[in-house]
Amino acid sequence: MATDSALDCEVVETRGGATAMLDRITGEVMHPVVGPLIEAAALYVEPSCLAGRLLRPAPAPLVLFDVGLGAGSNALAAWRVSEALGPSARRLEIVSFDRSLAALRLAASPAHAAAFGFEGDAGTAARQLAAHQHHETTRTSWRVRLGELPDEFAAAPAKSVDIVFWDPFSPRANPALWTMAAFAALRRVCREGATVHTYSRATATRSALLLAGFAVGFGAITGANKPTTIAAVDLRDVNQPLNRRWLERLVRSSAPLPLDAPVDALVRIGKLPQFA
Repeated sequence: MATDSALDCEVVETRGGATAMLDRITGEVMHPVVGPLIEAAALYVEPSCLAGRLLRPAPAPLVLFDVGLGAGSNALAAWRVSEALGPSARRLEIVSFDRSLAALRLAASPAHAAAFGFEGDAGTAARQLAAHQHHETTRTSWRVRLGELPDEFAAAPAKSVDIVFWDPFSPRANPALWTMAAFAALRRVCREGATVHTYSRATATRSALLLAGFAVGFGAITGANKPTTIAAVDLRDVNQPLNRRWLERLVRSSAPLPLDAPVDALVRIGKLPQFA
């Protein structure tokens, strides 16, 4: 497994006045539009129906894969939902993936903890996660795996994940994480009823998810008033599936497919049940 490699992180203010985390190496800002606290809830926690799913009776914990831990905003938002529920709710198991804990450490530092939501018990959780890569309460387990994806998914049992927050840096900075192969590795670990939520609305991202075996649709609306993307094991879990109109636009797109798409990718996509 890779070590906690250094990142060059800086806390910045977005154009909208929100506090966010900048990675100087890639030049990308985490949650760049409305800031981490609002975006984590609006694009990940609420669309995944996390609270409702935790309240449904089930013997096993609900498992959340948080891909792209970054400053911890998405996982923290999920952690807060779980911690606020009563003892009859399902336990939540959060597994965060990243190459480094540098952004989390900076966000949870005394100078920035309030802006990133790491006060009180949340701050304790972040500090323990940064120190030991694991934090546990009676309601929630939160651990982090440092390494390269999608190789890290090989250690996870098949059909063991319920919700995925897919929030790594963009294909420009992380091309291997937006391929058909990466999403196929993710599809293997997703059980029936699992959903995947990502900020990306790129045609190639949606094509990669379709080719990997997911049903794909339009997700939550971003601060830029554009729909994000949701994918699911079962088409019934996608409220607004990509339709034939999207398929028509796909063939006209200047970048329709992931880098590792097969030569017959467009034909394969066109034959998928959701476009019937």
